[in-house]
Amino acid sequence: MAQTDELELLRLRVVRSEPAADGIQLLEFRDPSGADLPAFAPGSHLAIRVPNGAMRNYSLCNDPHERDRYVVAVKRDEKGRGGSISLIDGVKPGDTVEAAWPRNLFELSSSAPSYIFVAGGIGITPILSMIRYLRATGDTPFHLYYLTRNATGTAFLPELAGAEFAGRVTVHHDEGDPDRTFDLWPVFENPTKAYVYCCGPRPLMDAVRDMTGHWPETAVHFEDFGSDLVRPRADDTPFEIQLGRGGAVLEVPVGTTILETIRAHGRSTPSSCESGTCGTCRTAVLDGEPDHRDLVLTDAEKKVAMMICVSRAKSGRLVLDL
Repeated sequence: MAQTDELELLRLRVVRSEPAADGIQLLEFRDPSGADLPAFAPGSHLAIRVPNGAMRNYSLCNDPHERDRYVVAVKRDEKGRGGSISLIDGVKPGDTVEAAWPRNLFELSSSAPSYIFVAGGIGITPILSMIRYLRATGDTPFHLYYLTRNATGTAFLPELAGAEFAGRVTVHHDEGDPDRTFDLWPVFENPTKAYVYCCGPRPLMDAVRDMTGHWPETAVHFEDFGSDLVRPRADDTPFEIQLGRGGAVLEVPVGTTILETIRAHGRSTPSSCESGTCGTCRTAVLDGEPDHRDLVLTDAEKKVAMMICVSRAKSGRLVLDL
């Protein structure tokens, strides 16, 4: 693959699409010409343009030493914004998709003497890349606690049950019974020098955050790459946007972003992560008060701009430089 600016989208060929577990699809991408792909580090993700036009983030789960392919596992979310369904149903081997260069908001420290990993459900994907990396580069101690509802919905179970990870992985299925929730308190009751990495549903991450409150802050890390930033809130209300002073006025409904609204009306604007974490869709605010929900803008920048992929409005109308 030729050298290119990281803002430029990659073109990737789908070479494999198959079930990894009930409701989870494994997809493998390669460069159409067979060249090496841009390198990625453990914990990285791809922002992939799915067939419905949206950009969605998916963690890379293969070993970062592999330069010939990217592998993701996607959970089909019937109650989501449609990205996972579009990708799973809309692509097949031989198709080509666009993706941003790999980005890492969940970096694995190389200085930790040991690691504790906690994964819930599809949260295994970035952590699987991490433990594959650790196994390939040395013998740093680690232990993975992988918590799921049942065996049939557990991705990568045969691999994690194999000899390569013997004694390093604990898999627990609660079968949907709250009384069978795995007790992580004994793991975190007494702080160690280990670094903690957790990815999974919000209740799990909140529980781990509570249980590690007495650990050094720099030793505990979480990842959801902004997925909560785009999730509708109970107090969300519709609002209007005006495209420039004197321009068209559009309504932004609850559950729809500004970016999705202008796209539905035939307008296009640069975007990448669509989760409030990259800054590509920054837009100047000419009038009105935004409800900022991104992880990018400084307080000073928020006075004049907003990220239209996640942020909404506190005022009834925003006038945007679009």
